[in-house]
Amino acid sequence: MHAQHSFFDFSAEVGLTKHIGGVVATRELIQLCQIDASKYVLDVGCGVGRTPCYLAKTTGCRVMGVDILPAMVARAQELALAENLASQVEFRVADAQALPFEDATFDAVLTESVTTFTDDRQKAVREYARVVRPGGFIGLNESVWLKTPVPPEIAAWASQDLGAPERVAQDLGFAGSGVQMQVLSAAEWQGFLENVGLQLVAARRYAIDTAQEAKGLAERYGRGGMLRVFWRMLKLYLRSPAYRAFVKSTRQGGVLPANLAEYFGYGIFVGRKLPATA
Repeated sequence: MHAQHSFFDFSAEVGLTKHIGGVVATRELIQLCQIDASKYVLDVGCGVGRTPCYLAKTTGCRVMGVDILPAMVARAQELALAENLASQVEFRVADAQALPFEDATFDAVLTESVTTFTDDRQKAVREYARVVRPGGFIGLNESVWLKTPVPPEIAAWASQDLGAPERVAQDLGFAGSGVQMQVLSAAEWQGFLENVGLQLVAARRYAIDTAQEAKGLAERYGRGGMLRVFWRMLKLYLRSPAYRAFVKSTRQGGVLPANLAEYFGYGIFVGRKLPATA
């Protein structure tokens, strides 16, 4: 590891990216966005490529996955080749706020725990709307407050622990993204879709089910995939003082607030781009 690496580079190196809601949330987005074998889908913030490959295998659709980190894209390409999906799934390096695609290219645009990390969330959603075809869908899965007002201890946890990867990376001398993850309300996420003229299809909030999260992670990666992730983690831990310091730092966050599950969850937000009228 060298000094320009960030927390997300660690994730790319070990081949592990995940999102709240796991595979259950991904299935819900597939259903709400009406994704089938006839569709061309853009997955923004594809990480190591698990969702694009899952989409291709389960629906038969074509998928373009983009991520801002070249290391993530490289891992995703490896996965597509390993699963014989290279003819169905492509990957490119791209910024969610400046997508390198023509207008009306895709039938659906999905993001999973990604848009929250962008500098300008509304600008990113505007880009999603630009590249989706009339009649197409934009599906977001992002962290939300389940109810308000949020107690001070929960708000403090959100500002400290959710931003920890960014701060730890910077403390270790790595380049951070400059953006802290921020928990928003369901109304704010809904507003991002409606502000670009999309018809709201769904706005749903869910509490986090830890057992479901663990089961979904196992399903997403499979036994062999998880073993490879753990092996990469071990090798990285043994050879990289920076990674050992990072692991130690993330363990110093303390105990989660007892009532966290009452307030912190995730939301599924889907909008449809209305066809042009004569």
